[in-house]
Amino acid sequence: MEPRAARSRKGEGPRGEQERRRSGGGNIEKDRGLDLVQWTRHMEAVKTQLLEQAQGQLIELLDRAVQEAIQCYPQQGGPLSSIPPDSLSKAREPSLGKRKIFIIRKSLLDELMEVQHFRTIYHMFIRGLCIGPHICLPCLFLSTPRLMMEFDLLIFSFGQLPLALMTWVPMFLSTLLVPYQALRLWARPRARGAWMLGVGLGCMMLAVHTTVLWVLPVHVALKYQLPPASRCILVFEQVRLLMKSYSFLREAVPGTLCARGGEGMRAPSFSSYLYFLFCPTLIYRETYPRTPNVRWNYVAKNFAQALGCVLYACFILGRLCVPVFANMSREPFSTRALVLSIMHATLPGIFMLLLIFFAFLHCWLNAFAEMLRFGDRMFYRDWWNSTSFSNYYRTWNVVVHDWLYSYVYQDGLWLLGGRARGAAMLGVFLVSAVVHEYIFCFVLGFFYPVMLMLFLVFGGLLNFMMHDRHTGPAWNVLMWTLLFLGQGIQVSLYCQEWYARRHCPLPQTTFWGLVTPRSWSCHT
Repeated sequence: MEPRAARSRKGEGPRGEQERRRSGGGNIEKDRGLDLVQWTRHMEAVKTQLLEQAQGQLIELLDRAVQEAIQCYPQQGGPLSSIPPDSLSKAREPSLGKRKIFIIRKSLLDELMEVQHFRTIYHMFIRGLCIGPHICLPCLFLSTPRLMMEFDLLIFSFGQLPLALMTWVPMFLSTLLVPYQALRLWARPRARGAWMLGVGLGCMMLAVHTTVLWVLPVHVALKYQLPPASRCILVFEQVRLLMKSYSFLREAVPGTLCARGGEGMRAPSFSSYLYFLFCPTLIYRETYPRTPNVRWNYVAKNFAQALGCVLYACFILGRLCVPVFANMSREPFSTRALVLSIMHATLPGIFMLLLIFFAFLHCWLNAFAEMLRFGDRMFYRDWWNSTSFSNYYRTWNVVVHDWLYSYVYQDGLWLLGGRARGAAMLGVFLVSAVVHEYIFCFVLGFFYPVMLMLFLVFGGLLNFMMHDRHTGPAWNVLMWTLLFLGQGIQVSLYCQEWYARRHCPLPQTTFWGLVTPRSWSCHT
């Protein structure tokens, strides 16, 4: 028989083993907890180190981009640098010294197209344009008379296009040669009397150049009765070449005169001026940021989209405007009919606005920017999110806004000694409204100051009333409501005047007959 002590030790064996295992498991769990805490601390340290490295690299990239921008766009001497320091301190206007800085960046819609959800919305919009309730392309192709009517409107609008292109050639050659040659005359280092003679000759050349750009397109349009689309090409090129000529002289003359005075600045090269005449900007610089290569498929895509917008605009006019306004002047005038016509014109008006934006400001400018490897593609901003008309005017057309801000607003402040911001802003509105009204008058062939009143009077008031301090969805809805209403007023009144002048021609051409709206008295 085994001893009792031995039996007791044997009986206690399993229980002791469990106790030993329990105590050993606790140690293992404790070790695992310590390892987990140490691993967590290690990962936190690694995360902190990675964030510090990423922040340092990001700061280094931003510093390098700023340095490259400064090197690419050196400060050129100009009238703004000659402002006395005391006037600047009195003005307290930080925008006096601002200059346009060009950097490589995409257009906003191109960035949004990289998002799958936005691409889907774009595809749905294309579907709505092609097979919509108003413009049904399959129905147009199945209905031969209606399709011919739409193409008749397109052919009429672009009639005598070769003549318009031939008129553009001397306009471009004058812009290419005269401003640059005038600058060379001013930059020649010779005696004071001879230099004054060169300055006078250069000014005379510029006067002839301006006269050619103003008179030649108007003469051709009136003599040969060019249709609207051909006139549109001429007037846009006329305004564009004038603005580019002014920008080139405004930016290059101060530096050239400094170079003539021996301050080390050189005159711009002819190749930089030639590039400037084609690149999609109105602000002259001797160098611009360039992309490494040309994506010709991107160029073809943008030109195809621009052509599609032109065709769709013709369909809108043929389906939504011509049937409504063609015979409106034959009916008695009534306020009810006028209000209904404005409400009916809001939809085609906003369609035309969106098509002009997408066709010109996005497709056309991006196609030329890609062909010329022009890096800065910010031709517009997110104007559709605007909660004020002041922001809308700044973001709708950045290309024109930069020109107005640099050469009308800033130079106006400089002339006024940095004071009277309201007067400088009013000058911007006045110049923009007059040019817009001139474009409408040139294209349509009659004077009806609808655009002048909407832009200068109502637009100016809304610019000061709906300022940037107003935010929120309600203000965006109000902005779009007023935009719809303004486009409806423009389309309705201009269409009525267009058909009234064809239904009620003047028996005798007089000045008051030309400037008085015919739709007010034409009821056949």
